[in-house]
Amino acid sequence: MADEKSHFQKQQGVSKDASRMVTVNGVRLAYEIHGIGEIPLVLAHGAFESRRTWDRVVPHLADSLRVLTYDQRGYGQSERASGQVGILEHVADLAALIEHLGLSPAWAVGQSSGANIVLRLAGERPDLLRGIIAHEPSGLNLLADDPATAPMLEHFPQLIAEVTERIKSGDHAGAAKQFVEEGLGNGTWANFPPWFIQDVIENTPPSLDTLNDPEDSVFDPEWLRGFTRPVLLTFGDQTAPVFPLTITKIAEALPSVEVQKITGAGHPVQAQQPEEFAKAINAFVLRHTK
Repeated sequence: MADEKSHFQKQQGVSKDASRMVTVNGVRLAYEIHGIGEIPLVLAHGAFESRRTWDRVVPHLADSLRVLTYDQRGYGQSERASGQVGILEHVADLAALIEHLGLSPAWAVGQSSGANIVLRLAGERPDLLRGIIAHEPSGLNLLADDPATAPMLEHFPQLIAEVTERIKSGDHAGAAKQFVEEGLGNGTWANFPPWFIQDVIENTPPSLDTLNDPEDSVFDPEWLRGFTRPVLLTFGDQTAPVFPLTITKIAEALPSVEVQKITGAGHPVQAQQPEEFAKAINAFVLRHTK
């Protein structure tokens, strides 16, 4: 681990490092380093994705920040461990990655289930973070008593079951499209860029664990009441209605939080409005950096 750590710390002056591997918690994870800034920031992708989904965002961050992108275990080029992999493993991996690469304390940005990961990390290891930015985390349990979201929540278990069967049968494209269309809204799939659709399809198999992890879509606001560092929660104005409602619930629990709407974006903000999302990240991070 010392070699990996020293390698990362020598990246001042290098605009972008080639993909590398590091072993944390017994699993080899693929990662890249971008930029020459002094402020460390890590980007956590969501389910059905890999670190490549940040490729349109990174160029707008690398001038001012030192950005780490990585593939979560099982995704992209990272190794898949045996057995069920859930959000708790992903949180532990991110914590270990930050520590072993000498980033602490770092800013952490997450989208979708990646947002869930960074929020959980903030509750469990606040010492590792300077602040967090979370785009549309899921917390379906927070909406259990909301009649406006009842139809969607009631259908969700059936959707997961059907998508699971499609993945197991090898119909990865069909599984991904069904999950997006029924989970985010009809017509959403057609609005995804082709490169993003390809990444989603390729990363459908490891998403099976996330879909069937009972911890992934559950959020307890008490986890974050002690996190006093800056938090930015974002959502797109083209997104499914559950996400702004969830963000409102999470924001109520945080002592230091801002909420921002990203115009022209839905759930995969890094694919639909990469420059606008990068602007939001840069502005928030630099404003809270002394």
